[in-house]
Amino acid sequence: MILTKFTFRLRSIVIAAVLVAGCSSSGSHAPVVEHGAEREIARGVKLKKPVVPVVAPAMKAVPRDKDGRPQVYVVQKSDTLYSIAFNYGLDYREIAELNNIQNHSIIHVGKELRLPSASTSTVVKTMVESKPLEIPVKSQPKVVKLPYTEQAVAQIEKMQEDPQKSEPLMVTKIPSKPEIKLEAKIDGITDDNDSTLEWGIPTVGTLISEFSETASRKGIDIAGKLGQAIVASSAGKVVYSGSGLRGYGKLVIIKHNKAYLSAYAHNDQLLVKEGQNVSKGQKIAEMGNTDTDQVSLHFEIRRFGKPVDPAKYLPLVKS
Repeated sequence: MILTKFTFRLRSIVIAAVLVAGCSSSGSHAPVVEHGAEREIARGVKLKKPVVPVVAPAMKAVPRDKDGRPQVYVVQKSDTLYSIAFNYGLDYREIAELNNIQNHSIIHVGKELRLPSASTSTVVKTMVESKPLEIPVKSQPKVVKLPYTEQAVAQIEKMQEDPQKSEPLMVTKIPSKPEIKLEAKIDGITDDNDSTLEWGIPTVGTLISEFSETASRKGIDIAGKLGQAIVASSAGKVVYSGSGLRGYGKLVIIKHNKAYLSAYAHNDQLLVKEGQNVSKGQKIAEMGNTDTDQVSLHFEIRRFGKPVDPAKYLPLVKS
């Protein structure tokens, strides 16, 4: 009886040892299952694979010109060659030539376009005003220059007393600290020939809408009569004349220098061609209501492609 109980216990110990050895020899642990998942496995339901978050690749830096504009632009949906040029203050024909685009009406989404460089360098002008003081003499026509000093004046007086030994002199007053004049800058960029630009009112009428950066109003609107004259606000070159920009109707764009261009939209008739040079006040179009519900002129001034308030350049009078 005692032997039987001892044998039974011995068998139990051996079996337990075998089981423990089997688990350790497998080299793997039992899977960790979330609470409630055991019942799903028991019913034969296949669990979904865990979702691994996808990390977006880092965006590569876009090289930019000195004026802040990108040197390369990736074509987006609804872009046109005309709209890209307008938004960056460029001539669309220059973009087309740089990228070997034959058909200006066709560009493909995702295509990288190189943009022409239009930055300007900072120019420093040194202004030294000199008013020569000429002293009449009766000797040889030879002229020498001396700095304006007390010693030079004394030397001149001495020569005047002894005309036989004197030579004609011209004394130029040179300021000890030359005056430095810097050209006007905005945001660290010097505007090319900005000082020579003269702006004028593009048409007469009632100012019905003002520029607003927060409300995305990129220019001003002037209401008038159908067919009345639209003139160039400043001298420049016509870089666009047509109706290829959505929302602008029949449009004229004039490029004035490397920094500035102006736009005249919703015209009834266009009177200038692309590539044509125009002077300030020259008639370029007739007022209309193309792509708008009221006879008016939509006028924009853009600096490096970015809309700026025309009120800073024009003597506008609110009605």
